[in-house]
Amino acid sequence: MSRLISGRNLLALGLMACAVLLLPLAAHAQTGAVSGKVVDVSNKPLEKAVIQIEFMDGINRRYEVKTNKKGEFIQIGLGPGSYKLTAKYEGLGQQEQTVRVRLGDPTKVDFILGAGGGGVATKEDAARAVALKTLFDEGVTLSRAGNYDGAIAKFTEAATVSEQIGAKPAEAGKPAEAAKPVCFDCYYNIGFNYGQKKDYDKAEAAFLKAIEIRPNYSDAYNGLATVYNAQKKFDKAQEMSQKAAELAASAAPGSAGGSGAVDAEYNQGVILWNAGKIPEAAEHFQKVLFLKPDHADAHYQMGMALLNQNKLAEALPMFEKYLELAPEGQYAATAKGILASIKK
Repeated sequence: MSRLISGRNLLALGLMACAVLLLPLAAHAQTGAVSGKVVDVSNKPLEKAVIQIEFMDGINRRYEVKTNKKGEFIQIGLGPGSYKLTAKYEGLGQQEQTVRVRLGDPTKVDFILGAGGGGVATKEDAARAVALKTLFDEGVTLSRAGNYDGAIAKFTEAATVSEQIGAKPAEAGKPAEAAKPVCFDCYYNIGFNYGQKKDYDKAEAAFLKAIEIRPNYSDAYNGLATVYNAQKKFDKAQEMSQKAAELAASAAPGSAGGSGAVDAEYNQGVILWNAGKIPEAAEHFQKVLFLKPDHADAHYQMGMALLNQNKLAEALPMFEKYLELAPEGQYAATAKGILASIKK
């Protein structure tokens, strides 16, 4: 038999439901959180960096989280108090910070790794890492503005700062021991800017220094390929480009279409083209288009390769696609002229 429920009982049930719903909110109000970001010395986010969080006020509490693709992390549910956070990333060492967590909004804690030569960054090293990042960012801004000399000066200064990070102070009767340079990106960018100035000897030396610091640095091998190609040293250029492609592929297994692999394939095509090996160059441009169908310059180069083989009908859609993707691109005027000639 069904029963009527009085308004009084409904109100009581409603209050009970509210009480249940409010419990998690009340518990949450009694905790704090930490959040932040982990980057390397060139401000690149580090995915899957490990953050260890240790409560420092008596009770043994430990937490561990990892960063996402943006290098970000968050840990909620922390009681108020002092915590030591240690950020770690394989090959780039670790950094420690102690913070005070309070109730409410997360306490922000950011890390820059790779500044201590693989060890624990001191406060002095952390300050130098911030200075290194500032110099690096200034160098990028100058480079993008076409001020290559200014950019080289900033990246060179940043590289010098990186050599001071992790250095051991002088002991009695012994000189100070310098740390190994860690800013391989500084040397890559020095090489890039010297390349823009067509000072290829200094560009080569900078790229080689970047590889000395980081032997699997595919971008630096691509830089060397560009330098050797400009000097018409096509065999060496192809060797460096092939090495870059191998490194890019091994760095991201299962993801052959990564930007490093695409760049290496395109560079190999250009090098072979300049060496007069048109069919071989076309094979690389085809692979670029397979990996990255919207690669405008590869469409243009593939069109030129087909044109060279007198395959006008096949070349035509390549130039049309190039103009669709890059209507104001560096080859736009040439592509328009070729299309007009083909269509006559």
